Amino acid sequence: MKRWSLLFFLLLYFRAAIAEDGYRLWLRYDKIVNSKLLHTYLNQINTIYFPAGTPVLDAARQELLAGLEGLLDKKINAGNNASASSLLIFTKAHAPLNPPALAVKYEDLGKEGFYINSTKRSIIITANTDTGILYGVFHFLRLLQTGQSLEQLDITSVPRIQHRILNHWDNLNRSVERGYAGISIWNWHTLPEYIDQRYIDYARANASIGINGTVLTNVNANALVLTKDYLLKVKALADVFRPYGIKVYLTARFSAPIEIGKLSTADPLNDTVKAWWNTKAKEIYQLIPDFGGLLVKANSEGQPGPQSYQRTHADGANMLADAVAPYGGIVMWRAFVYSNASPEDRFKQAYNEFKPLDGQFRANVLLQVKNGPIDFQPREPVSPLFGAMPKTPLMM
Repeated sequence: MKRWSLLFFLLLYFRAAIAEDGYRLWLRYDKIVNSKLLHTYLNQINTIYFPAGTPVLDAARQELLAGLEGLLDKKINAGNNASASSLLIFTKAHAPLNPPALAVKYEDLGKEGFYINSTKRSIIITANTDTGILYGVFHFLRLLQTGQSLEQLDITSVPRIQHRILNHWDNLNRSVERGYAGISIWNWHTLPEYIDQRYIDYARANASIGINGTVLTNVNANALVLTKDYLLKVKALADVFRPYGIKVYLTARFSAPIEIGKLSTADPLNDTVKAWWNTKAKEIYQLIPDFGGLLVKANSEGQPGPQSYQRTHADGANMLADAVAPYGGIVMWRAFVYSNASPEDRFKQAYNEFKPLDGQFRANVLLQVKNGPIDFQPREPVSPLFGAMPKTPLMM
């Protein structure tokens, strides 16, 4: 009998182990089983004040309800009755009629910051914007998941970095350059019609840790992604990510005016080339009004670039920056450049290329510098470009 009981419990254990496949990452809203955590605050959360509004607020509300109902194992009601609520979530512009007195300085929270406060009677999450509320909700759920005390909360959180972007190296054929975990999750063949649940969960996971942008494609770019058919697919992904505060970026192949535009040149100082990129930028932003911008790898490892036309990196970057500037877009221009044909030591090439150009880039150009000058080698010193270009925004 003991043998059968042991076998039964082993089967239950292995079933539970198999059921958890890691897909949920850290967004595991399983019931809190430690009774010490189920103190007064958690027991009294039955109704929350959460005014409906934009898709971002709706996403935050859905996440909060899923999190609370899973963690507390009970039904939670969300409405607009502040007096009956023990958990109040609101932006400054949509506060309840009689908001509690708070010491929050909204002017310090900016566009993405949030404030969390708790008293004996209620917990409050507030922000200036819907995106700030989204981040505040994820932070609050993280407090519950990690067993933190909810007593006398006084949390102000504001991002110190404006552009918090993931950079995929995914190709249009779904291969991933230097990828070791299978094919790309972007199924270009079924977009834009079919929206995989994984796209939504990808957005949720990234928003939960404050990621606000994603570059969908490999830096060794394919010009096809800038054609109308592919831009419609990109739009479908942007529509999925937008409620989670995530902007979409694309890698731009510098020779795209030749490859898909049927021009004879990609010279960045050529008026026809400039006009082509201006028209392309307008097309993109008509489909995706909040498109983040372009990431460019040029004149490195065989990629086309402005130096093919005896122009500088600043000439190439500025031409693209001017195209996206009217819409608030940025250009991330990779500074990791080297040529096997150059007699200069590879360690020095990026420095020698870009240091003389300091101050010549447009305000919406960010140079993307690798941590080390060779290529992510663990024993490298920091790239000498950091600190050498005080007039130019650098990103690691």
